[in-house]
Amino acid sequence: MEAGRHERPAPEQLVPEQLAPEHPVMSDWVVRLIDGGGYWGIALLMVLENVFPPIPSELIMGIGGIRVGQGRMEMVPLLIAGTIGTTIGNGFWYVLGRMLGMAGIRPFIQRHGRWLTLHWRNVEWLDRCFERHGEKIVFFFRFMPAFRTIVSLPAGLFAMGPLRFAVWTAAGALIWNIVLAGCGYYLGARFTQIDAWLGPITNICVALLVIFYVVRLATWKADEPN
Repeated sequence: MEAGRHERPAPEQLVPEQLAPEHPVMSDWVVRLIDGGGYWGIALLMVLENVFPPIPSELIMGIGGIRVGQGRMEMVPLLIAGTIGTTIGNGFWYVLGRMLGMAGIRPFIQRHGRWLTLHWRNVEWLDRCFERHGEKIVFFFRFMPAFRTIVSLPAGLFAMGPLRFAVWTAAGALIWNIVLAGCGYYLGARFTQIDAWLGPITNICVALLVIFYVVRLATWKADEPN
């Protein structure tokens, strides 16, 4: 082998225990669906990943990247399939938000605002934020592991235009999928090494969210009656 040449894993080296030692059954199912369904399998899995978050996009696109390295897939169709699947999956939460609408959630906020730590004026402020900066919010939240799917719900609630939502969701998803597929391509079955930095980032985001919620809950005060 030439010096410095990247050694890609042979197909038989790709086993569930290498990909996700803590979830070998899930990873085996993902591998089988990708190998059996090809790009359609990738798209379906990415839809499911955004509706049922326990299925990790890192695993799906990482395996896709490995298959590209093995010559069993092509990178461009892989990225197209993954991005379309991600956009459709996020569309589920967007449509749910549109169906509820601000009028639909107002009674819920009024009844449970204490535990949500939300006043109705906070909801109105978020509505103005999405009206002015919806594209930036949807795009940049695609790179935040703990929030990249849930941001689609308020985008729908605050009636962000469907084309704007789809375009910026797809743009952010494409970049994220390039990163994940690239890791699979270059790292092979060792692509789970990205969990060494992605895992802590996710944990920090969740911990900060919990701390923020606890502080708001402890300091929350009901609005004075008119």
